[in-house]
Amino acid sequence: MKTTIVTGGAGFIGSNLCRRLHEEGDHVICIDNLSSGSEKNVRDLQGSSRFKLIVHDVTDPIDLKADRIYHLACPASPVYYQKDPIATSKTLFMGSLNMLEVAKANRARILLASTSEIYGEPLIHPQIEEYRGNVEPNGIRSCYDEGKRMAESLFFDYHRIHGIEIRVVRIFNTYGPGMLPNDGRVVSNFIVQALQEKDLTIYGDGSQTRSLCFVDDTVEALIRMMEAPDITGPVNIGNDHELSVKEIAEHIIKLTGSSSRMIALPLPEDDPTRRRPDITKARKILGWEPSVSVDEGLSKTIDYFRELVL
Repeated sequence: MKTTIVTGGAGFIGSNLCRRLHEEGDHVICIDNLSSGSEKNVRDLQGSSRFKLIVHDVTDPIDLKADRIYHLACPASPVYYQKDPIATSKTLFMGSLNMLEVAKANRARILLASTSEIYGEPLIHPQIEEYRGNVEPNGIRSCYDEGKRMAESLFFDYHRIHGIEIRVVRIFNTYGPGMLPNDGRVVSNFIVQALQEKDLTIYGDGSQTRSLCFVDDTVEALIRMMEAPDITGPVNIGNDHELSVKEIAEHIIKLTGSSSRMIALPLPEDDPTRRRPDITKARKILGWEPSVSVDEGLSKTIDYFRELVL
């Protein structure tokens, strides 16, 4: 039985990952400061002797024993990471440094959940792992974008200097049960608005694109990456089926049966206009690709939000 740490484990992706690892028999230690995560997300696990929630901020050192570490800690939606950008930068640098020290002390394998945001406003499409990005270092999203780039740098330096077994994945837009209704992401925004019969707010003209990956598929990719031998990454994780924001809104209106209309608002600063991963490496190295269709995933997510907000 492996002991596995999941930082940010009470968040959206983290809680789904904790649940899956627990199902597979791991002893799971969930670390979260609950700034954007919630104890409710892991409440169903807390009666188990193989699960432990530690309320802790990863910017502070911690001494734990572990075989595997999934490092997801950091708010991932603009609403939350822009609330305190200095704390976001600190989380991504100091949090990564502290968890790498835990990995070093235990000779544990550690995975970094990086992000498609490190590509910035991409000048190539779709985005391949070799693309170095087009990132604004001084904008309102920079704390997150540049913070994740710094975290990747730390991971590779620990690998080169200390021989730590690292895994780095770049996660593209993920959605599903466990999302916060007020996180400002396109799927959660649209679903909540549609269920409440409010107008769906589309920023810009709706032609900007996203590639939506259901959370179960993302979790499967994370686990495959962690257990894959002799690979550091980075590897893109996401769905390579590209949809415009307007098409996503239309899907959600149809699936909810809502009478909501779409209204246009100004595009936020530094909001990327195109997002689509090249997942050739994930297919080849991990034998992975998304299996949940957009309509199936959105239907499950709508059911989750229907219980949450109505």
